[in-house]
Amino acid sequence: MADRNEPLHQIKSRRDSALNALVSGVPYMTWLGIRFDRRGDELTAILPFDEKLIGNPLLPAIHGGVTAAFLEVTAIIELAWTAMWEDLESGRIAPDAAVEGSLPRLPKTIDFTVDYLRSGLPRDAYARARVVRSGRRYASVHVEAWQDNRARLIAQATGHFLMPQP
Repeated sequence: MADRNEPLHQIKSRRDSALNALVSGVPYMTWLGIRFDRRGDELTAILPFDEKLIGNPLLPAIHGGVTAAFLEVTAIIELAWTAMWEDLESGRIAPDAAVEGSLPRLPKTIDFTVDYLRSGLPRDAYARARVVRSGRRYASVHVEAWQDNRARLIAQATGHFLMPQP
């Protein structure tokens, strides 16, 4: 069991290390530049703007495939983060990208439906996922992405995932 008197900086460091290890397990996220802002157990995905993300230079607009990938990896990381939270907090696991076998296996996408609501402009995008249902074998996640105003979504998605078996 994790020490209740553990100093705050150690708690933050442990959580940040676990999240970084989880994210580093998906090379495509590194290529896209996706990172996560963590506040307690809540994650916000950030897709920093880069010219390579533009699909239509006439508008210009972020490529729809990039938007879909951003939503999907946000859902997968949120689902994995939620699934491992209690084990991480109790000290049963300590994910470390440098230690083989310490990273939890990621959920596998069964299906993923994206609703494109408006063009992604050439600026940073943000996303948050909410686990709707998570069981031992199956999970459902809803994701929303926005840019300047969270009330004006650029896309939303619903995904169903196969949970990794121990």
